[in-house]
Amino acid sequence: MSVNGPQLTGLVSEVVPPLTYAAHKGQAGRIGIMGGSLEYTGAPYFCAMTALRIGADLTHIFCHRDAAVPLKSYSPELIVHPLLDANDPMSELDEWLPRLHALVLGPGLGRRPQTFATLGHVIEAAKDRQLLLIIDADALFYLNENYDTLQGYSNAILTPNKVEFARLYRAVMKGEMKAEQVTSDHVQQVAKKLGVTIVCKGNTDIIASGDTVITCEIPGSPRRCGGQGDVLSGAAAIFLYWAFGTAAASTEKPPYPPTVVAAWGACALTRRASGLAFTQRGRGTLTTDMLQFISQAFTSLFVSKTK
Repeated sequence: MSVNGPQLTGLVSEVVPPLTYAAHKGQAGRIGIMGGSLEYTGAPYFCAMTALRIGADLTHIFCHRDAAVPLKSYSPELIVHPLLDANDPMSELDEWLPRLHALVLGPGLGRRPQTFATLGHVIEAAKDRQLLLIIDADALFYLNENYDTLQGYSNAILTPNKVEFARLYRAVMKGEMKAEQVTSDHVQQVAKKLGVTIVCKGNTDIIASGDTVITCEIPGSPRRCGGQGDVLSGAAAIFLYWAFGTAAASTEKPPYPPTVVAAWGACALTRRASGLAFTQRGRGTLTTDMLQFISQAFTSLFVSKTK
């Protein structure tokens, strides 16, 4: 079912907290990102900066030591913790997890065995605290052999592209699947089997959670540069925190779960920012260019409640 228009745009607008002089630092969102390695430092940066540009107050990046200096040099806004390759990373991570509202796992994480072992511990610790989770990139690769670690955890959004989803489908459903064969029914099957919300990114974004299946077709860009998925995961994290807060404060049952509202908002914003950047840069559009349009994209979509 395609619901690009007023209904879901309005629902996302409703979860955006108003700006007020009475707010204190951290109240609008403290987002953690577990990612960043020797090879990949852009991914956690794009994720964190998107969350900040939408309105999160603080972002913490938990990365490998090799990634710390580049990340710190990208922006003074980032709080960087180079601990993933420490002897006992969980001793420090356990101190920080209670301070976070949502956690993104995977951008630029890498696939080293030690990192994946830590990732498994982080998922369990996050579940114990009912922390809101976004699972992306290398964390999705981890799930191919460890999907049971998230089974039934409804506070999680998985954000695979079609290639990543095809791998996950083969692992979870034990059936053949190719990226070009993915349909909304397939996405719903895996979402139901795992008990999570899945955003399958593509020409049309498919969002499935339980019996709910919707799509996002907000016009985007034909330029498919790397990093756009990191923008989406950062957006999903802050929208998810806001959506859960709104749902908890409401006396009425919302028409869609908070995870679905957050997922659609993230898809819509990423597409709009990509489209705006493309109008300026064309074929040379990079994700760095998209960051400049996050605020404009947000305002154009969800301005009605952003006092």
